[in-house]
Amino acid sequence: MQTDIDPRGLIGRKAFDRNGAKIGTVDEVYLDDATGAPEWAAVRTGLFSRDAFVPLEPSDLVADTLRVPYDRALIKDAPDFGVGRHLSPEQELQLYHHYGLDASAPGRSPAPDSPAPAAPDASPGPDFGRISGSEG
Repeated sequence: MQTDIDPRGLIGRKAFDRNGAKIGTVDEVYLDDATGAPEWAAVRTGLFSRDAFVPLEPSDLVADTLRVPYDRALIKDAPDFGVGRHLSPEQELQLYHHYGLDASAPGRSPAPDSPAPAAPDASPGPDFGRISGSEG
């Protein structure tokens, strides 16, 4: 996805799957707390007012719409964590696995088969903040 776009500019954009089917409207954008880069979008699907998390990489902005390279059915079956709070590293891993993305890429949490941190004071990994249309 373009890295020069303001994440707030994604709020309210229509989102479409890889076949051009409408998924819904971007409700919130989640940023990696360590890098500030937009990582996930919560798309209001309209199906019981549920928000489905979609990865912003490898999605694209095309003619003021967010094009997500996954089928609508897969997106609607994404884990439902609710919106309005940070995504935990565990939730992030569930989303990466759901979409078949590599969670071991630089800056991402380790894969679930990786050993747990030995020390109790070890860093928990990345945390994802959010930007919503209602924030000022």
